[in-house]
Amino acid sequence: MSSSDSTISISDAFDGGNGEYVKTEIIDGTKTVFVKIRPDPYTELEKKNHFQYFSFRATPTVASDDEETIKYVIENAGDASYTVAWDGTTTFYTTTDPNDPISWKRKLDTSYDADTGHLSWSHTHPKNGGGSVYFSYFPPFSYNRHLQLISRCASSRVPCKVSSLGQTLDGREMECITVGKGERQCWIIHRQHPGETMAEFYAEGLLTRLLGLDTNGSIDGLATQLLQEKYTFHIVPNMCPDGAFRGHLRTNAQGQNLNREWCDTGKEGDDDYYEAPTAKRSPEVYYVLKRMDETGVDVFLDVHGDEELPFNFLAGAEGCPNYGPRLEHLQGAFLASYTRTNSDMQIKIGYEPEEPGKGRMNVCSNQIALRYDCLAVTLEMPFKDCMSNPDPEYGWNPCRAKMLGWSVLDALAYVHPYLREEGEFWVNFGKEDAYVRPTENYKD
Repeated sequence: MSSSDSTISISDAFDGGNGEYVKTEIIDGTKTVFVKIRPDPYTELEKKNHFQYFSFRATPTVASDDEETIKYVIENAGDASYTVAWDGTTTFYTTTDPNDPISWKRKLDTSYDADTGHLSWSHTHPKNGGGSVYFSYFPPFSYNRHLQLISRCASSRVPCKVSSLGQTLDGREMECITVGKGERQCWIIHRQHPGETMAEFYAEGLLTRLLGLDTNGSIDGLATQLLQEKYTFHIVPNMCPDGAFRGHLRTNAQGQNLNREWCDTGKEGDDDYYEAPTAKRSPEVYYVLKRMDETGVDVFLDVHGDEELPFNFLAGAEGCPNYGPRLEHLQGAFLASYTRTNSDMQIKIGYEPEEPGKGRMNVCSNQIALRYDCLAVTLEMPFKDCMSNPDPEYGWNPCRAKMLGWSVLDALAYVHPYLREEGEFWVNFGKEDAYVRPTENYKD
């Protein structure tokens, strides 16, 4: 929707847009434009309306003879799902093509005022209008880009199968790319939470390496070996295309947080019983899980973005009843190998592990670890800059997310021989492969 201010117009009327004009004020001599984030639909299981992701366009309506610095304010940031995460956040912006991931930079003057609940930054519009500027929590991965990615996969010279597992509530296809003829079944899903756009950039990097999308089907030796001898990959680039198109943070079209839809909650017949997944409420999970049951799963990654922690990290299945030395050593070796391949991944910082036997089994990676007794992890990337290798101007960004997806093949190759190995296979691992219990405390 557009502003009523005569010199600047705010719009989120595009694929994945979210940011509604509120008002314009002159504060201490500076024009200040207030915008609010539109909440996701109400989530029945969690009893709340999630919101944090924003993406909107600001366009001058008058060609000024002078530059004009405007302050932009997210008015309802203090009511967002993860207000603690605003500290250290820097807003992305681009003045060129919003669909070009390398065009986005960060507003280093972004700040959050906990007293007012306002997230703000400034932008200097050039004289004579200067065109539009786009602001976003993280650069968008549009549905059109998604369809282009699917098309590129389908036309790759590397033999693969591109299929729909079913349709979403809004009628979009749930595409899965299946490639390889190895015995081990590797499932990698992305973007259960639609506002975590870095997850689909990760998928793009992974698929580019596996299918040679940028090299006319030519792929490297490791990718060839994995496809020919080791793995059959099942890759879902976008688990929540409806939410992505609508500009949601965490939910599908009807308000379901898909990462809480992987099994029933409570006991049937009780007041708090919640059936999941269902084709009517969470078809995205329903159809993917149905196909998983058909193929089996030997190793699994669920790719996300985290609002608060400025690191890439893994969250394991420590709270699952079947988690023991085997899964612990596989997780440790996988993560250690990943860090050796790409130093943007690290070991020490991550979510505090759940207590043994007390895991939330409706969470995807927990359910997969239990259901198939396999190595299953959630991979998180930051919305903020990555403190492992900081780059304030660009921060963690789409290109680095793609490279992290590209490099996961090395870690998958490393653990492949041990995924279904019996006995104490971990005696073959070095000390550097040992599991390290992560902590969220990175500031001390």
